[in-house]
Amino acid sequence: MKKVLLAALIGGAYFAGRADISREVKLENKKVRVIEMDYKPGEPRTRSIRPADQVIVFLDDSRYERVDPDTGAKTVRTRKSGDVIWHNKGEVSPQLTNLGSKTYRTIVVELK
Repeated sequence: MKKVLLAALIGGAYFAGRADISREVKLENKKVRVIEMDYKPGEPRTRSIRPADQVIVFLDDSRYERVDPDTGAKTVRTRKSGDVIWHNKGEVSPQLTNLGSKTYRTIVVELK
């Protein structure tokens, strides 16, 4: 029970104040949580700490600005539909801003 409560608190902290992106939990069990996230044009996603190891699958082509959480350096990244990236638990996720004219979607698979 304590692990479930802790996981809920960490997950809540990860998504707290993130009205800038919409998200929908597609699947959750004791091993994994799968979330669809939508990034609207021009609206920055704030920094946070990753609550779990994550596989992120881009469902749409995207172009976004990334602000490095340590240096503040700005870079522009592009991803194609079907691209997959990995992030480790505890990493600081950067601020991202969708530079495109349409919303792009990702699937975030969090390993528990």
